[in-house]
Amino acid sequence: MIPPRYDRTAASAVLAGLVHPGLFTTPTGGERRLIPYTSNGVIAEAGSHLTLSQRLYLEKFMRPCPPGQVTVATHRITWTDSSGVPCTGHYRQGGLGPIMPIAARETTLALWRSLGADVELTARIARLTPDEQAVLAGTTTDQEPREILRIGVEAAGRTLAQHALLSADRPDLDARGFAGALRDGGIFLAVAGQWYWELQASTLRRGMIPVRFTGDGPLRYTAGSVDVLRRMKDATIADAHAVMLKATTVDGLTEEEAVHKYHDELDLISRQYALLAPDTRPHCLARTAIVPALADVYVETFGRLLDVITIEESAQAVADDGDATSFLVPDMNCRHCQGTIRAVLEAMDLTVHEVDLVSKRVTVADFRSPRNRRRAFEAIRDGGYTVIGGA
Repeated sequence: MIPPRYDRTAASAVLAGLVHPGLFTTPTGGERRLIPYTSNGVIAEAGSHLTLSQRLYLEKFMRPCPPGQVTVATHRITWTDSSGVPCTGHYRQGGLGPIMPIAARETTLALWRSLGADVELTARIARLTPDEQAVLAGTTTDQEPREILRIGVEAAGRTLAQHALLSADRPDLDARGFAGALRDGGIFLAVAGQWYWELQASTLRRGMIPVRFTGDGPLRYTAGSVDVLRRMKDATIADAHAVMLKATTVDGLTEEEAVHKYHDELDLISRQYALLAPDTRPHCLARTAIVPALADVYVETFGRLLDVITIEESAQAVADDGDATSFLVPDMNCRHCQGTIRAVLEAMDLTVHEVDLVSKRVTVADFRSPRNRRRAFEAIRDGGYTVIGGA
C-alpha cells in the first residue's frame, strides 16, 4: 500500500476526474411532506448581541474579526428530517425564516441519494490508482472519494442556510430567489475560496455569520468582509505553521511525527494548512472543478423542494432518556466533527463504540453515572455541538 501523500494540486485533479461527466444530476422534487419543528429564541449576553458561546468562539478562533462584523440568529430550531435524523438550525427574525435550513437539509439528502445511486461514479472510484488514493488520503480530511463529495454537498447546504441569516437585508428576494442570487453572485465560490472550512461549520453551529452583503444588485461580500475573511484565514495558517515549525526544529520531529504528537493543536483541518508551502493561500480543493456544477444543481433542487415541503411549528420537544448510552449530535457533519467528539469523550476515559456521520448517532460503552453523562454532554456542547439524549 502506498503511504498517504500531501499534494493539493494532485488531489484537485483526482476529484475533478471523479465528477465528470454529469455527476450532479438534479433529483425530482418527490412527494409532498409536512415537517414540524420547534423554535426557541436565542438569548444574548447582557449588553451584547452575541451569546456566550458565540463570544468565546469569536475571541478564541476568529481573530481579528470584530464583533460588529458578526450577524447572529434570533431563533434556534429543531426538527426531524425526512430520513428520520434529528436536526438543528437557526434563522433570523425578519428574514426568510425556518424554511431555509429545513429545505436546505432536504436538498442535501436528495443529492446524497443521487450520489449513492450513481453507478458511473462507483466505477470511476474503482478505477483510482493506488497513488491517487494515497493523494486523497494524505491531502483531504474525509479521504474516501464518495465521502468527500458527500461532505461537499453538505457544505453547499451550510452555505445556503447560513447566508439566509442575512436575508432580511434583501426583502426583495423570496427563498427561491435568494438561493439563486447566492449562486449568481458567486457566494458558493467565495465560501470555497475565501473561508476556511472549520470557520464555516463552527459558526453555522453557533448561529452566526461574519460577513455582510453590499446593497442592491447582485449578492456580493463587502470589501470589509473579504478583508476579515482573509485575515482570519491567514491567522489560522500562521498558527498551524508555528506549531509545525516548533515540532520540526525544537523537537526535531519529522512532519509525520509532528502531526501525530501535536494532533490536538493540528486537528484534521489545521493539519492541511500546516503542510502548506510558505506564502501559499489555499482554497477548497473542489472549488474550480466541482463547486460551480454543485451550486447549480443545489439551487435547482432546493427550488423544486420548496414546492413540496410544508413546515409547521410544534410545541413538542425531544425527550431525554437519562440512562441511554446512545445519543444524537445533529450538527455533526464531517470527519473533523467526528474526530472532535470522539476525542472529547475519550479524554473523559469513556469507551466510544460508534460516532456515525450518517445517522448522527454516538454510542459509548457506559457513562458510569448520570452525572458523568451530563458532564460529557456539557463538554460536547462547549464545542458548539447540539446533543440530544435518548437516541
